[in-house]
Amino acid sequence: MVNKKFIGYQSEPFEVEVEKGRLRLFAKSLGEQNPIYVDEQAAQAAGHRSLPVMPTFFFCLEMEQTDPYAWFSALGIPLSNALHAEQKFKYHHMAYAGDVLRFTAEVTDIYEKKGGALQFVVQDNQVTNQNEQLVAEFRRTLVIQSR
Repeated sequence: MVNKKFIGYQSEPFEVEVEKGRLRLFAKSLGEQNPIYVDEQAAQAAGHRSLPVMPTFFFCLEMEQTDPYAWFSALGIPLSNALHAEQKFKYHHMAYAGDVLRFTAEVTDIYEKKGGALQFVVQDNQVTNQNEQLVAEFRRTLVIQSR
């Protein structure tokens, strides 16, 4: 059981630079056909300053930190009992290749269902750019089998 005292727990913030090659590979892996995601000239012709970051790529960037599961250990969540139940994104500003993005995260809720057999941990994340603009927010919910 994850103790509710961890509501408010904040993971160590980290920064990552968005690389063009990774963006192109991500777009290719999704079968994206829009050239703005792989061709910088096409992106600029469409009004972008560089290759834009595709919305779900923030999750990939978050995994760049040294130990993306460190917060599991800090809260006592056994990785083998955790399931990614839900993720929601809210976008505020475009992010582009060359940006340096800062990720911060906080556990905002811990609750139970099915008489405690399932426990849910909600983590809210924020992504800001090198200009301290809020780029995106995302919420993830994990479900942990407690018994």
